Amino acid sequence: MVLRLFSREETFFVLFNRAAENILQGGQMLQDFFDDYRDTDRRAEAIKAVEERGDEITHDVIDRLNRTFVTPFDRDDIYDLAKQLDNVLDWIEAAAARMVVYRIPRPTREAQEMAHVILHTCKAIVEAVGDLRALGRLDGPVREIHRLENLADRLQRDAVAALFADRNDPVDVIKWKDVYDTLEEATDQAEDVANVLESIRTKNL
Repeated sequence: MVLRLFSREETFFVLFNRAAENILQGGQMLQDFFDDYRDTDRRAEAIKAVEERGDEITHDVIDRLNRTFVTPFDRDDIYDLAKQLDNVLDWIEAAAARMVVYRIPRPTREAQEMAHVILHTCKAIVEAVGDLRALGRLDGPVREIHRLENLADRLQRDAVAALFADRNDPVDVIKWKDVYDTLEEATDQAEDVANVLESIRTKNL
């Protein structure tokens, strides 16, 4: 019985690590999408496939949660972490989709910089989720996620300011502002992941 309970608890850690690694794959693909901007329709679809895999992992976590009596930490935190991890990937996919839908001919330097920040954020998420078994180590990667979210905020504000300063076509301004906001939202969602992780640490240390 002890082994059975341990196995059930361990499943959540496995699924969360799988979700985090999937997010990292999406983040890497997004950076590549912006840095090597070609064949955008196909590559956006590839990112969409990663996002759909994330949905499946989230479903697996929630299904397991509904069928498990003993959990490694608070049930609400498990649910919130699963949903927030999924949200990060949703916004990564949305950024690539907007570039395709708006038929944007080339990325801006600012968008490329934001995509790089997102990738670094995804790496910090992988590290943080990996530390769920050793909550005392969470502080470093969680702080890094917060730092990167603040950096993304600054990049987004500067990018939008440049849109208006350069007297761009109003339609282009609308398109790019939406893209910048979407990229920044991915890091906002990552910060929500960090907040859930901090809640888990506080309750379980």
